[in-house]
Amino acid sequence: MVLQFDVDIAAGSGRSINASFALPDGSENTDAGLPGVLVIHEIFGLTDDIRRIAARFAEAGYAALAPDLFGSGFRPACVARVFKALRNREGQAFDDLDVARSWLADRSEVDGERLAAAGFCMGGGFALMYGVKGPIRATADFYGDVPKDPSELAGVCPVVGGFGERDRLFASHGRRLDAVLDDLGVDHDVVIYPGVGHSFMNQHPDGMLKKVTAVGPMHVGYDDEAAEDSWRRMLSLFGRVLATDGDG
Repeated sequence: MVLQFDVDIAAGSGRSINASFALPDGSENTDAGLPGVLVIHEIFGLTDDIRRIAARFAEAGYAALAPDLFGSGFRPACVARVFKALRNREGQAFDDLDVARSWLADRSEVDGERLAAAGFCMGGGFALMYGVKGPIRATADFYGDVPKDPSELAGVCPVVGGFGERDRLFASHGRRLDAVLDDLGVDHDVVIYPGVGHSFMNQHPDGMLKKVTAVGPMHVGYDDEAAEDSWRRMLSLFGRVLATDGDG
């Protein structure tokens, strides 16, 4: 069972960040010492599907927080601002992730020393770079951007990732990520799934997917086998890296 609700997090200058917060049932307002994960959405924003992913983390024993980086919804100006931050590796979106991380770390249910991030498409790029910039111990990039300059990933925390071989925009990012992390000696688990396209872990209505399929040969669509294997690998790496001494 999962407890899930929306929260508004103060972000300064009169702003607030809307987010979905999910916990294992019975853990609210306790000192459960849960590991925490930031769930970073793709281009569609804080959707029911992202809430579903946050809830699944809670089912696995995590406190999961999914902040809305767009703020004003799926509007061109908001989307452009967030993508600019991703390109520049700084900006309001990264500041908002810091605010969300601090809020999560300060919750009584959460062990603030055991935090991770998981992102999808656009969010995967943010999760990867936040693994360099932010005080988290593990991160997950699923079919997201990977910088061309390997030096940008210096100091990144352990990484788990998944990309679809048929995704002709991002499959090369997955191969680059695996090679760079090998060279850097970073603990990682990156898989390129044969016969699978983009967005294989997300379950969106067909009408929503039509907004992105015109972008290029991404072969967008959910794939149960690749999604479940990705969940298994992600929870395995997170569980190992975020384990306390008492967990063995």
